[in-house]
Amino acid sequence: MGQAQEVAPLNREAYLAWEATQEDRHEYIAGEVFAMVGVQREHALVALTIASHLRAHLKGSRCQTFISDMKLFVAAADAYFYPDVMVTCDERDRRADLAMEHPRLIVEVLSDSTAAYDRGAKFAAYRKLADLSEYLLIDIQHRRLELYRREADHWLMFETEPGGPALQLASVDMPITAREAFEDLQD
Repeated sequence: MGQAQEVAPLNREAYLAWEATQEDRHEYIAGEVFAMVGVQREHALVALTIASHLRAHLKGSRCQTFISDMKLFVAAADAYFYPDVMVTCDERDRRADLAMEHPRLIVEVLSDSTAAYDRGAKFAAYRKLADLSEYLLIDIQHRRLELYRREADHWLMFETEPGGPALQLASVDMPITAREAFEDLQD
């Protein structure tokens, strides 16, 4: 999570108007605005790799893959986020311009500064999305994938490491291995 900005509390409409004039991206949570820090090279490569695999797999389907420049609105949390990668297959999102609201899959690439937030408060907000089926966390430091899948009223966790079995992204019917996720990184 970024640093809270010295901005008076904003409502959603004021945030969207203000954000449209900013050079840097900012997340919004219940009136507070947080600057998004730049990412390291490995983070950007892994996010792009995952997004590329998803986009290629979903080509020709009604699903769309977005990278970190597209906002996600979580109404129940009164928040706007910028997930590293998300997939939506919902017609309502096809008509949206500024923010998606019905993702099926969200992917976050962990960093030292965001890992606790991505696993904690951000995941708690994401769980309020009725259409979210899976949440994939990518741990670059440990070269591990952690997949959380919604099953009725609870979430199940699956994980794999390089050399381990593929994780099945059931939400998009696609397997992914740690080796594929980290294919552009030097060991």
